[in-house]
Amino acid sequence: MITRDSIETAYSFLHQKRNVYINSSLDWQRDDIEYAIASYVDDMSQELYNAIAEGNADFLRDHRRFEEDIKIAVERLESML
Repeated sequence: MITRDSIETAYSFLHQKRNVYINSSLDWQRDDIEYAIASYVDDMSQELYNAIAEGNADFLRDHRRFEEDIKIAVERLESML
């Protein structure tokens, strides 16, 4: 069962990181955010991750798609609130 609290926590974390990521021009900062998000999703509720990943096993873990994935993740979490 996905709790509202887990959705709110994930939304807050990802929303804040997304805002910094999309406005950053520093490669090291963007890399640090990607690492932090990958670590976060490794520990988050598998049910919640599956709901926002929609079957994509590399969601928020693929460097090439990260910027798009973080935007999608925030949108999906927002719609779950």
